[in-house]
Order: sequence, then structure tokens, then C-alpha cells
Amino acid sequence: MSNKRTVLVASILGSGIVFLDGTIVNVALPSIRASLHGGLADQQWVVEAYLLTLSSLLLVGGSLGDLLGRRRVFAAGLVGFGACSLLCAVAPSSGFLIAARAVQGIAGALLVPSTLALIMDAFAERERAAAIGSWTAWTGVATVIGPLGGGALVQAASWRWIFAINLVPVAITLVLLRRLEQDHREPGHVDALGACLCALGLGGPVFALIEQPGYGWASARVAVPLIVGALLLGGFLAWERRSPAPMMPLALFAVRNFAVGNVTTLMVYAGLGATTFFLVLFIQQVGAYTPLQAGLSLLPITILIFTLSRRFGALADRFGPHAFMAGGPLVAGAGLLALVRTGASAAYWTTILPGVVLFGLGMAATVAPLTATVLGAVRPGHSGLASGVNNAVARVAGLLAIAAIGAVVSGSFASRLDHDLAGRIHSPQAQAAIARARAKPLVINAGGVPAAERASVHAALTDASVHAFRLGIGIGAGLAACGGLVALLGIENPRRRVRSTDCPGGALAGASAELAATADLGAAGAEALTDPLPAGGVSSQ
Repeated sequence: MSNKRTVLVASILGSGIVFLDGTIVNVALPSIRASLHGGLADQQWVVEAYLLTLSSLLLVGGSLGDLLGRRRVFAAGLVGFGACSLLCAVAPSSGFLIAARAVQGIAGALLVPSTLALIMDAFAERERAAAIGSWTAWTGVATVIGPLGGGALVQAASWRWIFAINLVPVAITLVLLRRLEQDHREPGHVDALGACLCALGLGGPVFALIEQPGYGWASARVAVPLIVGALLLGGFLAWERRSPAPMMPLALFAVRNFAVGNVTTLMVYAGLGATTFFLVLFIQQVGAYTPLQAGLSLLPITILIFTLSRRFGALADRFGPHAFMAGGPLVAGAGLLALVRTGASAAYWTTILPGVVLFGLGMAATVAPLTATVLGAVRPGHSGLASGVNNAVARVAGLLAIAAIGAVVSGSFASRLDHDLAGRIHSPQAQAAIARARAKPLVINAGGVPAAERASVHAALTDASVHAFRLGIGIGAGLAACGGLVALLGIENPRRRVRSTDCPGGALAGASAELAATADLGAAGAEALTDPLPAGGVSSQ
């Protein structure tokens, strides 16, 4: 195998497991809850702990690759990811699993930027578009097989296998890395303080939002992390403004299309993250879907994005991104709004599938123009850093949406349950079961309730779950639609068309924004903006 092909295969396998773990876990959450006796907060943390460390440290991972060597940092990330996967597989408790997932996210933040940087180093400029296109396509396959493979593993064996299976690609990738030549190092600076402020600043509000339903806003356990987190985020912005080598140069946001594009990313991916999280939980825990059926339910979204993004990217390249970035999120929001009709039976063909297809079409029309616009809004030399920021924004969107909408879902569930059961006298056994149910929204379990009261309690739990789910999905729909309105008002079509050969954004126009936005990340992770940025959203090469 040639050196170039070895680099490409290793990069695909290495980054693929990171993307795989971003989709495979949602399907397993109900089984994890049942096995480790957790509630909605624990399910949120299994996802959020991973997203928190991964999103806040991606740019630092790119800087470390430049400073210490891409192959070395890639290998370290692989070893760490494999070790944490093993710890997740043997986790004896929810707390242990959540801690292992947090460290796994750190390993992923080291791993992903280095894969793209190795490709940029190994391939000549004329070969990079094809190489990155192959990387994007195959890592996209990982997101396709994640829910399906996860559902099959959970149903046939155990949720623990969704983590243990990571050891196979990790081992293969490490063997491939041994064949590569020693990579070089570049002088640079790691914005360690910025990374700490970002991670802790995001962690505070996320912790407060997830724990609020159990403790209330007045509790110091909620109020203190929320306030401290907000202050740390303010400190992060202040530090990035004055740092000589910031990990997120704020000057980028002076470019109109870059700033508006990232706001659109934040809203659209918030809707996506919340929807995939709560829909998979609801249809399994309320609709009685199997894990495999739950994985299959979201497959149309990935297929539509994977097959239509290139076409929409070409159309946006020809006619300008404005109409696609405005219309796509509005269509996606309409798809989510259609899911609000979903009831306790969770009928797939008549209620879920139409909404999923409409949402997938909207996302397919959005992701490629969005990525190309964000990357094309800055000078070519800064496209890697711009892509890294956009990728981090997309992941932070899901992180915050799951926490915030989860708080709303939990509060709505408890309020509706109290409303449905108001004025009824229940036995002590029924009261105890109701108290337990309040801590586990979107779960229908009337166990322990005397037979005479079981039907009424079961009906109340079902109604509260449906009501809370619909509210959460409705908020997700509103977020996606707001992303479209922001783009409608803010995005400007470039004065001249950016060709696919001009910048990595064009080469990646046929891929999912979440995958494409990582292009060239490692190579520019520590790059400072030493020359002026172009005015407006127009590439100035």
C-alpha cells in the first residue's frame, strides 16, 4: 500500500470511529438507562459529556498536532479513544460511563484534526480535493451505519458492544500509522487558557440545565454553575480578543457571511441534535420500538444528506447560497413541525416518516451551501481555521440544545403529570411510583402500582410523555426555522462564484457540514490572523 493510500485509509478509519460514536450511542440510551438504572439526566450526560470535551478542544487538538507532530498526536488520540471505549464497555454505573465518555471526547479532539492535517501533508494540492472527498464520503458512511449497527448490536447482544467494537478499527489504524514516515513539527502556540475557559464556560450552563429539573433554579447546585459558567464564557471571549495566538480569532466574526453562517449553523444543528436525541428516546421508551427499528427510523435523513448534498452544493455554487441557506432550514423546520403529530403509538409510515423525509430534504439543501459559504467568506489561508470554528459551533449547538430542551422536556413532563393526576387520591404504592416516574421523563413504567390504579397512572404517564416530547420537538422546529430566517436576512451572495478549485469549501460541497467543516483543521489550528480579512462574504483570492 502506498504512503498516500495508507494515510487516507488510516484517516478514514480513525476519524470514522469518532463520528460513529456521535450517532451510535443515541440508539442505545434506553438500554443503558435500564441496565444502569439512570434517568433522563444520565442519558443526557452520556451524550453531553462526549460532546462537551470534543467540541471545546477540537481547535486545541489541531494546534497540538502542529506543535508535536500530526502522526504522534493522532496515535495518542487513537490509544486514548480505544482505552476509553473499553472503559465505557465495562462501566458499572452511569457516573463511571459519563466520566469515560468525557475523556473519550478529549481523545477524539486530538484525533480528528490530525487526520485532515495528515491528508493535507501527504497529498499534493491538485490531489487534495479528491482525497478529502473520499475521506468525507467514507466517514459519512460511518454516520449511516452508526444507528443501524448500534441498534443491531444492542438488540442482538448488549449496549456494551457499541463501545467494545471500537477496538477493532483502533488497532487496524495504529498498525497503519506505523508504516508512515516520521512527521515534522511546526513552531506554534497552544491556547491552553482559552481551551480551559471554553470547556468550563460551556460545562457550567450545561450542568445547570441538565440538573435543574431535579434541584430547581434556586438550588446552589444549579445557580452557581450557571453563573460561573457565564462569567467564564465572558472571560473566554475577553481572552480571545487579547491573546496573541487565540484558538478562535474573533476577527473572523467581523466577516458578515462568516458570522451569519455560524449563527445559522448554531440554530440548525441545535434543532438536529435535539431531534435525533429525543425522537430516538421517545419511540423506544414510549412507542415500544426495538433499538434496530429506532436506528432505521432516522436512516432517511442520512441518505438524503449523503446523496443530495453534492447536487445542492453545485446549485448553490451556480446561483448563490442565499436561497438555499434560507429555504433549507425552513423546510427542515417544517419537517420537525410535522413530527409534533407523533403520538404514543409512534406510527412510522403516517407520522414519523413524512417529517423525517422533509427534515432530511431541508438539511440536504442546507449543509453544503452552508459549509462552502463559511469557508469561502475568509481568505484561503484561513479556511482551515474557519472550518474548525464552524465545526465547533455545530457541535456546541447540539450540546446546548440537548441540555436546554431537556430541561424544558423534564419540566413539561412533571407539570403535565401533576395536572393529569390532580385531585385523585392514590395509594402509598402509587404515590411512590409516581415520584419515581417524575425523575424519569419519557419512560412509561407503572410497575408497583396496585392493579386498581395502574390504568389511570399509565395513561397519565403516557399523556405527559407525549406532551413533553411534542413541546421539545416543537422547540427544535422553531430553532431550525429561525436559522433559515437569520440566513434570509443576513447572507449575501458572493459577487463572483467561488469555484471548487479555489478553496477546500468547494471540494467539500457535496458532504455533510458536520464532516466537511473539519477540513484542514489541524494545519491551521494555531494560525493567527496576521493579515486583514476581506470585507463582506466574498473570497478575495
